[in-house]
Amino acid sequence: MIKQATALDVDRIAPLFDAYRVFYGQESDVEAAKVFLLERFEKGENVIFLALENDVAVGFTQLYPTFSSVSMQQFYILNDLFVAPEARKKGIGEQLLNHAKEFCKLKNSKGLTLETAADNPAQKLYERLGWEKDVSYLHYFWKNPK
Repeated sequence: MIKQATALDVDRIAPLFDAYRVFYGQESDVEAAKVFLLERFEKGENVIFLALENDVAVGFTQLYPTFSSVSMQQFYILNDLFVAPEARKKGIGEQLLNHAKEFCKLKNSKGLTLETAADNPAQKLYERLGWEKDVSYLHYFWKNPK
């Protein structure tokens, strides 16, 4: 089952969010994950869909709303997608992606964008579900040296 999460679900999402961050080389910090997620919910800055199996959280995807000035439309950044290792190969990632797509249709949003590592095997899933690799634009990032 996929449900739209609220701030009341943070205790269920935080361990998955923490595992997602650890997968990308960050230090584990479940308490900081809870604070971060609560801030996003309180400020209305995110949408999270939570995958449940027998009422146990096994995956999530987090969307952030943004806008395109050129098309003058809202769209969402699919920033995070994670399925617990023990729940993989069951179609949960596909369910989460499709749920996000349906949400965007309901919101009359322009669509979804995501970026992923060049070696991420999920690219095959994205392409099978109708996502198109953008080869027309380069992605740049400026990192604040603080």
